Amino acid sequence: MGINPRSFIRSRLIWLSAIVLILVVSIANGQTVSSLSAQEEVATVSNPSASKATSNVPVFKDYRGVRIGMMAEEVRSKLDELKKGDRQDFLVFSERESAQIYYDDKGKVTAISVDYFGDNSNAPTPDAVLGTALQAKADGSMYQLNRYPEAGYWVSYNRTAGDKPIVTVTMQKM
Repeated sequence: MGINPRSFIRSRLIWLSAIVLILVVSIANGQTVSSLSAQEEVATVSNPSASKATSNVPVFKDYRGVRIGMMAEEVRSKLDELKKGDRQDFLVFSERESAQIYYDDKGKVTAISVDYFGDNSNAPTPDAVLGTALQAKADGSMYQLNRYPEAGYWVSYNRTAGDKPIVTVTMQKM
């Protein structure tokens, strides 16, 4: 009885997605920047309440109908083929798209992280997620985190460098 290659690939994609989410959250929570050029090198963080030109309303409000604060039962009724956990659900929609949904101890959604794999993944653009275009670095990577205090969550867009980039869109309760 051998290993099913499809199950093996799915499990590896889920683990990879979880690791990427942990890294994104760690980077977002642990950034300290001493100069503007260093901030531009690491990431662009936008706080719409500090800018009158930027709307204080997030562009990215839900993923496939799932929103921050929604109850787990409602999420699970909207989405098929969830791998359910106590505090986290995994979804693999295709070889190019997977998601994780995190819950608090009361069963409310606290974070949603979606990974899109490769150029042909139909990943959303930074404009569709953040409401603004991003300038890619020389290696093609991009990162920006926008905080929306009035909405109660932040949204980040992260694209890795290389020929087969991974785009991670994350929203998390503040």
